[in-house]
Amino acid sequence: MKHLIDPMDLSLEELNDILELAEKMYNNPGKYAEAAKGKKIATLFYEPSTRTRLSFESAMLDLGGNVIGFSSATDSSVSKGESVEDTVRTVGCFADVIAMRHPNEGAPKLASMFSPVPIINAGDGGHNHPTQTLTDLVTIRKEKGRLDNMVIGLCGDLKFGRTVHSLIKAMSRYEGIKFVLISPQELRVPDYIISEVIEPAGLEYEEVTSLEENIGKLDMLYMTRVQRERFFNEADYVRLKDTYILDSKKMKLAKQDMIVLHPLPRVNEISPSVDNDPRACYFRQVKYGKFARMALISRLIGLDVD
Repeated sequence: MKHLIDPMDLSLEELNDILELAEKMYNNPGKYAEAAKGKKIATLFYEPSTRTRLSFESAMLDLGGNVIGFSSATDSSVSKGESVEDTVRTVGCFADVIAMRHPNEGAPKLASMFSPVPIINAGDGGHNHPTQTLTDLVTIRKEKGRLDNMVIGLCGDLKFGRTVHSLIKAMSRYEGIKFVLISPQELRVPDYIISEVIEPAGLEYEEVTSLEENIGKLDMLYMTRVQRERFFNEADYVRLKDTYILDSKKMKLAKQDMIVLHPLPRVNEISPSVDNDPRACYFRQVKYGKFARMALISRLIGLDVD
């Protein structure tokens, strides 16, 4: 039984297999409409979510399966004090796979130690978000035609942004990648990402504070919001939340084939004036995410699909 807790839980071969299957599903969704008939996914979301939870549920439904679970810990026995371990032991009796989002880093890993079915980490605190990373990789591959030899800008909250941490881990496995890390000093990427991921892979990187001065060198720009829920100090959040705003004026400084991704939700870090720019991929990215999760679910529960 395999779990997906960290992007590195998938070998490069397994990762590429999932990406290829996602593309096949995107191109011919009807072929897979009953692939998971009789199977169930449980979505255990201890933290608010729109896209991720609905994407998992939509993915399973489009495979012909069913969905159970909860969208708030207050709607479950967690409110009575039930532990993560006991919750997954119980829910594992009803479902074939569990997608879990939790505010505490490491909670999905703990769950995987007790679950009788595969656990998918749907986001744990500021740590990892591996299925968003799958979504990002499907998007980059579809929009750029490759996953290597590019300059990737990551902008905004690089300290608490679990999507950023997961994407850096995944992209560090491909050749010719350079990271441009754009953030205020207070929201720089954690040191361990540099020392344990980027540097051991021998990749180039630079840490900068200006989006305008660096956007012109990028093949891809990954925007993130400053996350109020990760701050202990409201004053710090207010001071930093509008540090970077991507607008049509800044887009004029970018390459004509640069793509813009965002894990969503956005607050105001991307102006609506950018939405109609063909380089803006973030809403297409949401659609790609469903197929990434369809492919992942298929592999984790052992569906006979290709």
